[in-house]
Amino acid sequence: MSTAAPAWTLRPATAADLEPLAELRAAAMRPDLERLGRYDGQRVRQRLRDAYRPEHTSVIDAPGLVGCLALAPDERPGTLLLEHFYLRPELHGRGLGTAVLRAALERADAAGLAVRLNVLNGSPARRLYERHGFALESEDPVDVFLHRPARPLSGKAAS
Repeated sequence: MSTAAPAWTLRPATAADLEPLAELRAAAMRPDLERLGRYDGQRVRQRLRDAYRPEHTSVIDAPGLVGCLALAPDERPGTLLLEHFYLRPELHGRGLGTAVLRAALERADAAGLAVRLNVLNGSPARRLYERHGFALESEDPVDVFLHRPARPLSGKAAS
């Protein structure tokens, strides 16, 4: 069986994507939240509904809605907040998250912006972020807060 990442595109999210994304969030977060003894299906969906900003959210299509990523201006100047980055659980470990994250970080680098995020304590996603240059900022019993400084783009040598 191939473990290669499926072909994917990003499209702007719309208001109509809210409920499918709330369901996706519940499925994606369930294992980690259950491990922490904090899974509440209604609450996990409502938190996305309350924070959903389609203007900062992209839907991952591979084909069909398989995930989302929100990258919004942070309260800290020169920084973006990476939030609501979810993939269908059956796509975990196939390189899709890596490819989407890499593309998002390239956009941040092109704009000269740092990126920060939080991930559930003990989540395997933390390793993905650390492989892409995120470092520990702080943590509590539930969340780990990570930060990646702005990185200048490597220019190609002039010929």
